[in-house]
Amino acid sequence: MQAFTPDGPVCCRTLWISDVHLGSVHCKAEPLLDLLERIECQKLYLVGDIVDVWAMTKRVHWPESHTKVLRKIMEISRGHTEVVYIPGNHDASFREFCGADFGNIRIREHEIHETGLGKRMLVSHGDELDYAVRYSRLNRFIGDIAYELLMWVNRCINQLRESAGRPYWSLAKWVKVNVSQAEAAITAYQHAAVNMVRDMGLDGIICGHLHYPTVEQFDDVLYCNDGDWVENCTALIEDFSGELRLISGLDLRSPSLELVYPQAA
Repeated sequence: MQAFTPDGPVCCRTLWISDVHLGSVHCKAEPLLDLLERIECQKLYLVGDIVDVWAMTKRVHWPESHTKVLRKIMEISRGHTEVVYIPGNHDASFREFCGADFGNIRIREHEIHETGLGKRMLVSHGDELDYAVRYSRLNRFIGDIAYELLMWVNRCINQLRESAGRPYWSLAKWVKVNVSQAEAAITAYQHAAVNMVRDMGLDGIICGHLHYPTVEQFDDVLYCNDGDWVENCTALIEDFSGELRLISGLDLRSPSLELVYPQAA
């Protein structure tokens, strides 16, 4: 297992980040920028919803930190890191450029990534699996309003916690874990993802979209969700032995790492 020192660089083979939602008031660009300043990787996947075009049609929220994130990504792409951008549903307007290159950044609809252990993983934003969570347009509209309210309450709670010297706590994550309907929707989504990649003859999937970071083995298929930079501030990394781990950007002085993909015996 690779050691991560409090002030040293985070060195890894591959990094996956998604659901940054630049341009949205909910984006937590500062911890992501801190991570990008420390990260050293051979390959970087931007797994969709990097820029929230949807949110900006209603209200543009673009502080300097959002510009710095984009500049840092461009800087990384000009170095020795291979960068692949897979647009999501909130930045779907960029999907028309799939197959093209933007400078040193390759834009693709999806990608097959082979880990250091030889596992072939589908990398996709994941919104194509929304069919597994059945809801009408009205329910989706109500859900969007409820999510905005939930995130507003989440910000208020954490402003109070910060003033009291308490760590960040995600109300949205608590709801997803403790509300039965939300839990059932996440489970249905995961099963749809597993069945899709199993039919494709692949070993697993790495996606975003749900804002629910987790890595779980479903028999012969590995399901990975790298999380988001709105609620959880997490990324997925592959170290040089081929292991996959979740890393938290909320406490970079003591990175929270979880071993999620054991080495082959």
